Parts: sequence; C-alpha cells; structure tokens
Amino acid sequence: MCGFTGFIGQTENSKDVLKNMMDQIVHRGPDSYGSFIEGDVALGFRRLSIIDLEHGSQPLYNEDQSVVLVFNGEIYNFQELKGDLLKNGHIFQTNTDSEVLIHGYEEYGEAIVERLRGMFAFVIWDKNNQKLFAARDMFGIKPFYYSQMTETFLFGSEIKSFLPHPHFKKELNKRALKPYLTFQFPVLNETFFKGVYKLPAAHYLVFQDGKLDVKRYWTPEFNSTDESFEKIVQDVDHTIKESVNAHRISDVKVGSFLSSGVDSSYVASVLKPNKTFTVGFSDRHFSEIDNAKTLSDHLGIENINEVLDSDQCFDKLEDIQYIMDEPHSNPSIIPLYFLSELASRDVTVVLSGEGADELFGGYAEYETTPPLRKYKKLPKWFRQPLGKMAQKLPDMKGKNFLIRGGLPADEWFIGQAKIFSEDEATDLLNDDYQLAPTVKDIVSPYYKEAQHYDDLTKMQHLDLHLWLVNDILLKADKMSMAHSLELRVPFLDKQVMEVASKIKSEYRVNEKDTKYALRVASKKALPEESANRKKIGFPVPIRNWIKHEPYYEKIKSYFMDDYTKQFFNQKDLMKLLDEHYEGQKNNARKIWTIFMFLVWYKKYFKEPETYDEKYTTIKDKVPVN
Repeated sequence: MCGFTGFIGQTENSKDVLKNMMDQIVHRGPDSYGSFIEGDVALGFRRLSIIDLEHGSQPLYNEDQSVVLVFNGEIYNFQELKGDLLKNGHIFQTNTDSEVLIHGYEEYGEAIVERLRGMFAFVIWDKNNQKLFAARDMFGIKPFYYSQMTETFLFGSEIKSFLPHPHFKKELNKRALKPYLTFQFPVLNETFFKGVYKLPAAHYLVFQDGKLDVKRYWTPEFNSTDESFEKIVQDVDHTIKESVNAHRISDVKVGSFLSSGVDSSYVASVLKPNKTFTVGFSDRHFSEIDNAKTLSDHLGIENINEVLDSDQCFDKLEDIQYIMDEPHSNPSIIPLYFLSELASRDVTVVLSGEGADELFGGYAEYETTPPLRKYKKLPKWFRQPLGKMAQKLPDMKGKNFLIRGGLPADEWFIGQAKIFSEDEATDLLNDDYQLAPTVKDIVSPYYKEAQHYDDLTKMQHLDLHLWLVNDILLKADKMSMAHSLELRVPFLDKQVMEVASKIKSEYRVNEKDTKYALRVASKKALPEESANRKKIGFPVPIRNWIKHEPYYEKIKSYFMDDYTKQFFNQKDLMKLLDEHYEGQKNNARKIWTIFMFLVWYKKYFKEPETYDEKYTTIKDKVPVN
C-alpha cells in the first residue's frame, strides 16, 4: 500500500519537481521512497511497507530494466500468478506481490488486468515501446487520477500531487458543483479540478505518442441461478471466509474496524485479530461502541474505542477536505478519519466491511415495506400516473410512497444520497454554475446497461458504479491513507462477486430482511443478534451540531464570506441555516453539503499554501525525504 505520482513531458528541473510532487503524498508512504527519471518520463513512489519489508521498495524493474513499475495496492493471488510466470522463465528479484505485475505485463500484455485478484492502481512504463500502461482495480478500491496539460501527461494517487508541477493549471471545474449538490460526492469523471480526470473502476489506459486511450476490461454482472438457498448460504460463507484469509496476508500487524453492523462483524469474527477498533459520539443514538465491544468480548478480542466530541471534529474539517482532494459531504468521513487515526497507533493494516451492501443488497432503499408490496400488486395503469404526478408535488407525506410504488427504479432512484433536487440546486446557484450534466445524463448510461435486470438489481448496479466507488471507497482510501494505514475490503473480491451475482433477488432482499443470504451465512460465525442487527452506518450528529451557536456561527461565516457569492445566492443559504437553527426544518444535510464545498474551496483556492507550510496533520508524523 503506497502512493505514486509522475509525468510524461519536457519539464525543467524534473528531479526537483518530482520530489515536490512526491512530498504531497508522503502520508501514503512514510517508510521509503524512490523515483525513475529518464528523458521526459518521471515516476515517483512513496512506500508503506506491508509485504517483503526489506526488498519491496519501488520503482521495480524487470530483468533488463526495460519495464518500470509503480504500484499502489495488494494482489491477493500473486503466489499463483508468480508460479505460472516462473514456469515460463521469468526471474523474480523480490518476494513482493508487486513484481508479478511487471512479469505479468511481459507475459500477457494489457490482459494482465483480467488475471488479477486484488485492489490496485499501477503504472508501467514500457521503455522499448515508449508506452505508459496504467490500470485501476475492478471495484475502484484504489484511486487513480490523470490530466493532460501543456503537452504534459500527469498521473497519480492523489490530485494534490499535481499541484507542484509547473505545467499544472489549477482551475475550478464549474460543471462539477451542481451534480455534487444532489449526490453529495464528486460524481463526474472530470473532477472539481478542470482537466483532471478519474480513471474509472475496471478500466485501464494507454498513453503513447501523445495519445490517450482508455478501455474497460470488466463489467459487474448479476446472473442468478436456481441453486438451493442452503447451497447459496454455504457458498457465501465459504467464499467470504476464504477471502478474509487471503486479505490477512501481511508482514505487519493486522486489525479490524468494527461497527455494530453485520458486515464488519462478519469480517472480524472470521479474521479474529488481536484488536478491533471503533469510534462513536457522546450524543444519544450516535454510537456503535457498546455493540462492537459486546461482540469483541464474545470473540475474545480486545476492542479499542474512542468517544469523539464536536470540537475535535470541527477542528479537523479543513484537513479532512484537503485530504479528500475534492469536496465530499458524507458526514461519515469524520468518524472514519478518527477511526483510522485510532487504528494506526496499533496496526498498519485493517480489514473493513465496505461493499457488502452493494453486492448482497443491504441498503434500506432496496427494501419494500408491506404496504408498498401490497400497493405494487395493483395494475401499472393505475400506479404509474400517480407516480408521475407525485414527482411534481412538493415534499409531503406519501410522495415517496407513490413514486416508489408507481414507477420503475430508473425513474426515481439515483443512489444512496439525494441532497438537493435539481430544481433546488438550480435556484441556489448563480448562472456560471448552471451548465452541468443533469442527473438523468449521469445515471442513464448505467440504467441502460442494467435494463434487463429487475428493480433491485438495477439499484445495485447503479450503486456499484456511482455510490460505492465515488463515496464509500474514496473516503475509505483517503481517510485511512491520511494516517498511513492500509484498509482492505474482503467483500470486494472477484470471487465474492462471483458468488453474490448468482443469488436470486428474493434471497438478497425479502420481507424478512435486507442482505438475507449474507445474514444467514454470517450466523455460522456470529451470534444471531449481531447477524440480524440493522445497518446504522457511521451516524454523525450534524443536525445537533448546527443548532449549537458556535457551530452555527462558524458555518454562517462561510456562508456570508465574500467568495461565496460567486457560487450561491447567500440569502437562500442563510434561510436554510436559520430554518434549521431555529428548529423549523431539518436542513442538516443540505447545509453540510454546501459547507463542505466552501471549506474545500477555501483550502485549495483561497489559501493555496503549500503542503509543508500549511498541512501539518501528517507531516509531523512521518519523514519527508
């Protein structure tokens, strides 16, 4: 687990430029660093040592040093791949998982990505063909950004690593703000920095002769079978246990995040680490510590936990938004930041439960209540007109019932967050920020791919492509790596996906529960109470915080700052804030989404100090070489 950055293009003082770029991501790799510079090509690497601690520094090379690699992630089937490559005459210099990528590329070319089981983002420079080959894992667990500016191709694990390059032009992408207000996360492939793009999950790119080619190598598919429920449960349990065991491989200490939910509980119960880690809040109903401690005691594992306070959280908001690279308003980022810090004091690797909801059907939005199931039995000719009519109504009781019961998922479901409607975002924003892709523009391609699925599977397909990669996994990577902690997600595994894809819809979500097959399988390792517990999902008391005068005043200062008027109607912002503060409406998520954007913008555009001068959260902990 590491971080990399680099560029292709004529650059003066390229060695110093690359060093400055690497210093921006020192938190991703505090243990060592390395670089490759030849002509106009520069690759930089920061290492967090996990496997083969002595010999795993990068860049890595093949036998004649014609192929160069920088890599972030873990390849869990590297021993199997290595065995095949040794038989074919390849010579290995290390015991790392990284080296299979080099020899795998020599043997299989770009098709190597189809053979990998793991989480990864990597870059290979092929000297003989003057070609850069880069790829991102099938679920998008590890981030990868790229940009072409002034005849220079930039790439890296974090956008902030581009900032020191003299050819990088820092400019706000005005098209990104409006969709963000609806989705709460950066949903477009072009990031909030104009001209900087995310390499999508399950894609690879080739940059050669100044031309960029991006291709998809895998698409998630759900193909249910007629296997018995008992066989499915057996397969789920066996595969998850095998995946957890594959994900435990490490030469350093491994722990586990633990909430009160079935996902992390299942992982912890199989892994049985020496320690689990949990955080919560003192506010009532906003802590999972008690449940996590109870399960840890049952398993004979020490639970390390911490109660967070609001001042502590507000003090870190600027750092958190800086670390994220782009504005992100999921409140769960806050406890995840502190949870990662807590775990990093004792271990270098943690396992977590991300991905189970998307694969096995765990979200409340996937579930239909008994009244809704009854309503859906009425004729479509009766329900659909009511659903379309309800879409035009203001927020009121019964609106969502009529929409969900009357219309197919692709006409109302956009993922696990919907903060502002498009009309609300339009009213809030100034003219310069109105030109943006619509919500329909964003979700339609994924629904087109999923048109042959039922509604449940359509929703899972959409969440796998948008919510999982741009919200859940992005914040998991950035918050854990902020503290030089490797986070592994055994549910997001090629073999687990293969098993999950075979499960019938009625075994994923039914009148008994969400994630039904997974919950039944988990009972082979968990007490029934833990297996059946409803998802809470890192609850954060932002609605309470905003009603406290000090925090109200802090948010108000951002809403009324001079730079804010370029984006928003400030009178409308204050109406949202005052309504909430006075208890008239719960506008917490809307306020928070705007607030986080303004915090991010101020950090990157109004206070553009360098990493060394301003950002001290990680710098004081690790060496900058």
